[in-house]
Amino acid sequence: MSSRRNFIKNIGTSVAGAGVYKVLESLEYNNSVTLKSKIKVSSNDKIRIALIGSGIIGHFDTDTALKVPGVELVAVCDLYDGRLIRAKEKWGITIFTTRDYREILVRKDVDAVLICTPDHWHQKIAIDAMNAGKHVYCEKPMVQKIAEGKALIDTEKKTGKVFQVGSQRASSVAILEAKKVFESGVIGELCYVESFCDRSDARGAWQYSIPLDASPDNIDFNSFLGQAPKVPFSTERFFRWRNFKDYGTGAAGDLIVHLLTGIHVVTSSIGPNKIYATAGLKLWKDGRDAYDIVNAIMTYSKTQNLPNFQVINRVNLADGSGDGALGIKFVGTEGVINMGWNDFTVQTLKRNNAPGYGGYDSFESFSAKQQEDFKKWYKDKYGDSKAGFTKNEATKFNSPKGYDDRYDHFVVFFNAIRDGKQVVEDATFGFRAAAPSIACNLSAEREAPVSWDPVKMVLI
Repeated sequence: MSSRRNFIKNIGTSVAGAGVYKVLESLEYNNSVTLKSKIKVSSNDKIRIALIGSGIIGHFDTDTALKVPGVELVAVCDLYDGRLIRAKEKWGITIFTTRDYREILVRKDVDAVLICTPDHWHQKIAIDAMNAGKHVYCEKPMVQKIAEGKALIDTEKKTGKVFQVGSQRASSVAILEAKKVFESGVIGELCYVESFCDRSDARGAWQYSIPLDASPDNIDFNSFLGQAPKVPFSTERFFRWRNFKDYGTGAAGDLIVHLLTGIHVVTSSIGPNKIYATAGLKLWKDGRDAYDIVNAIMTYSKTQNLPNFQVINRVNLADGSGDGALGIKFVGTEGVINMGWNDFTVQTLKRNNAPGYGGYDSFESFSAKQQEDFKKWYKDKYGDSKAGFTKNEATKFNSPKGYDDRYDHFVVFFNAIRDGKQVVEDATFGFRAAAPSIACNLSAEREAPVSWDPVKMVLI
């Protein structure tokens, strides 16, 4: 618990007011691997899951889900036979495998599905799954097209099934603790938010490996295409689908949605009302048509709890620094919260609102007599106080070593299945993060701002 106490102590001495200290003192931080793994599992209390889409994220999600007590994998669906073979090798020979996800939805031994397919299949499979009585964990972005959102939200409400989007930042301890700091008012009134995600490696540019045996004989390419335009068989389109607008949502849908998820949780915002973005292909000119860099400005209207503010987003797959980084910076009138993935720093300042003179100031242009008169007037009115501000020492929050926000996100999902409670990142939340992200692509294509109603969740 020493890390927690030191964090509280440092912040507590760097801000004004005992009220703020009491808020920060309530931070629920400990040194365990996770904060939410409090599930009591009986011997017959099993949640049986099926994986639909056994690619990169499919393996990440399934491996993490299986670490949660009381979870069992019973079925896997993929359109490439090699992945079905791998599923049995990795998770057991008794795993049911199929190319057709509908065969999974009719199975009575499946309680929940993990949808880890290309974006253009998310909505269709999620709706089918909930209508079949299955709970759904759907990877981000929730939908590929903005027009798909309402039907998915309506299905979630109609069926009463648990639906959670897989942007794990919604359950990150760093995000949730930063939310408490933000709500304490320690950084003053929110002015704007800067957020970015830069990547410079091939993995970040979606140049995923293609198996040497890939062919029409072991890949159901027509099913992969779904409602997308019909094109000849292409291993690049199948295994590197994020490169193409027909199946993915580009850097905006892949990465800005993560940034907005964190921003919306911390600020309790429901989304922007206007989005303006520019984008381009700077490096990856390999036949893809999805942008590798997107810059966007989003405006958020004043609400009962928040002032109007701006969010500046940048995602870049052509970063030449070689470092790669992600960050969200909440800039207030009295301080900032500067976030990485699972850590953040708080920097505050104490303002002295007395007007200054000297230095870069019109005072030096006064006559000598006026300068003397001004100095006397200033001292009579403000005493010996100095204008400007004092920066308080920055304090940092680090998640426990080995912490995995993806694990906590699955604990939230499975707890909701067991106790019936609503998750934070449900279909409405997921759509309010996905739609503005996808709107960045629309704005860049139109070379014009896109207006969005975050309450009604419709384009204007």
